[in-house]
Amino acid sequence: MYSTDHQTLQDLEFSAIKSWLETFCIGPTATKKVQLLQPCNQFQLLRQELSALDELRQVRVHGEKFPVLEFEELQKEIKLLGIQKAVISLEGFRRIYIASELVNAIVLFFENSLFKYPLLKELTQEVYYTKEITNEIDQVFDRNGQIKDDASSNLMEIRSRIRVLRNQINKNFDKELRRYNKDKVLGETLETFVNERRVLTVLSTFKRKVPGNIHGSSKTGSLTFIEPLVNVPLNNELEFLFDDERKEIHRILQALTGLMVQYATLIGAYQVLLTRIDFLNAKCKLALEMQAVLPAISKHAHMHLKGAFHPLLRRANQALSKPTLPQDISLKLDARMLVISGPNAGGKSITLKTVGLLQLMLQSGLLVPVAPDSTMCFFKQIYSDIGDNQSIENELSTYSYRLQRMKYFLARANANTLLLLDEFGTGSDPELGAALAEVFFEQMYQLHAFAVITTHYSNIKLKADELSAARNGCMLFNEKDLTPLYQFSLGQPGSSFTFEVAQLNGISKALITDAKNRLNQQKVRLDKLLSSLQKERNQLLSQNKRLEEAANNAEKTNLKYQQEIEKLQHKQSQVSLVQETSQRQLQAGKKMLGFIERFNTSSRKKDINSALFQELTQYLRLEKSKQTIKKKAPLPASSLKPTKKEVQRAQKYEQDKIKLGSKVQLIQTNRIGIVEEIKGKQLTVIFGQARLKVSLDKLRYLTD
Repeated sequence: MYSTDHQTLQDLEFSAIKSWLETFCIGPTATKKVQLLQPCNQFQLLRQELSALDELRQVRVHGEKFPVLEFEELQKEIKLLGIQKAVISLEGFRRIYIASELVNAIVLFFENSLFKYPLLKELTQEVYYTKEITNEIDQVFDRNGQIKDDASSNLMEIRSRIRVLRNQINKNFDKELRRYNKDKVLGETLETFVNERRVLTVLSTFKRKVPGNIHGSSKTGSLTFIEPLVNVPLNNELEFLFDDERKEIHRILQALTGLMVQYATLIGAYQVLLTRIDFLNAKCKLALEMQAVLPAISKHAHMHLKGAFHPLLRRANQALSKPTLPQDISLKLDARMLVISGPNAGGKSITLKTVGLLQLMLQSGLLVPVAPDSTMCFFKQIYSDIGDNQSIENELSTYSYRLQRMKYFLARANANTLLLLDEFGTGSDPELGAALAEVFFEQMYQLHAFAVITTHYSNIKLKADELSAARNGCMLFNEKDLTPLYQFSLGQPGSSFTFEVAQLNGISKALITDAKNRLNQQKVRLDKLLSSLQKERNQLLSQNKRLEEAANNAEKTNLKYQQEIEKLQHKQSQVSLVQETSQRQLQAGKKMLGFIERFNTSSRKKDINSALFQELTQYLRLEKSKQTIKKKAPLPASSLKPTKKEVQRAQKYEQDKIKLGSKVQLIQTNRIGIVEEIKGKQLTVIFGQARLKVSLDKLRYLTD
């Protein structure tokens, strides 16, 4: 079931995405699917389609060798298998052969893959690995795709007779050629082929001297093409043999087609699988080219786009070597209506179109160019009103057309609707149009619809500020050189910079001053206030960026110092160990010297040193027991298991919940980041533009 209308698809240039996608299709079935592709609201089907597509993207990202999709569709062959005594052509069998080998390779890929791709593997449920089809075809066809001589005994005999006959024909012809060339009755080319028969090119003045069948003459009539009489019956016999060969080949192909009937169901499954993968593969190639991913899909109405790109704009800019700035945009239940204001040509419309086009793509089963930690949802309905859509056929002005669209929206909008309204309320008297636009805005709000709206009307900006589930946002503008920054900022309305843009375009200050004097002073003050607020916001953003960079540098420095301290502590413990060992050895050495000095060598008494030996033995035993006790000493409790305090600390900060992609906070500095990699107790965390290695005990788990 479709979730939008033709006008919205046209407004958001969805056809350009389809044309881009179509370039990656192999067969006509996938191409047809692309041409019919539209956003739908069958959410369970969409989730499965997107997940399968993301699995195929992971295959490419992991660098696995997925079989190359080179095949031709089997629709004609499948139809023939359902007709009694039908005959599949040589090309048809070649297509079946290639399809069978490709499907076998795909089945083996999923059986042997290092990673698991359950949804992709599920596509292969109706097929299985078999060599029976290719073996049957190999019995008939050679490597060049031609019928083998030994495909049947009858064919072998026919072709053997053809070879013998051809040799005789050529032998006869060469003899006649030498004879008539010697008689000077042939033209310069001597011979040629007419109707697949080898003929002599005889000068027309001598044609009666050469007996045989005439097969025509040259354009000028100077040459006559004559088949030597000796070869006429042989060539006739050769034609009969060719006819016999064609009939035998037809019989062989008919028999082989009959054998293929038992595999008709499997061959039909080949067609389904390969065209399905062709369509998915085209989507995957598009995703890789536009650097698209599958965002988190929320069951509730919630959208948080991070690093979102308009794919068509980025492709156009890349062709011109121009940068494209990503946008961060949010819509949720308590902030479901976003009003974007700012100067003309500042990027309001492209920001709105980015939201709309990415939503259409997602609900068409396509991946979208956003940061991986983005979140999107599905809407039952998506409608837009963008640009000047006059209807000459129905004699509608721009404003009349927009009123009819608004009537259409209000009759259908609900809490599962996304509305995209560009230059909301324009096309009529500014004050009257603004008043009616405000009423429409309130009505959409009461219908609980989600909306992204661009406007210059101050009353709409004020209304967005008053309503709890509406938000203002603006496109930033550089006041110094009066140029747009093409950056979206949430939280405050933007000035239209009407006079600044006029000044930039060469309008004199006198005319601008005159225009200001004609305005309501309150309006001028409001515009100045918005301009001033935006300037302050720009300054704050700049300061915030510097502070973030400083914090990142401080964090890196702090971690570096901690690592240095740990290294020094390790060295210090090593030095202490060496000193302790040296001291013990020194004391032992002194003790042994004392024993040596006391050893009596001058006396002849037998037991003069017995007491000394006994004392030495007792000393050595004591030292050995000390070393044994030291080796067997249990490790400190802290090294075997965490202390009660450490367990309580881990529970307090919910560190056991931390996994890849989790949002975490540094306990020491309160910096918030995303976990990118986990290796034991060491984690790699992205803080803004910085990527740092942090131990688990220094982090606090944050809920999304």
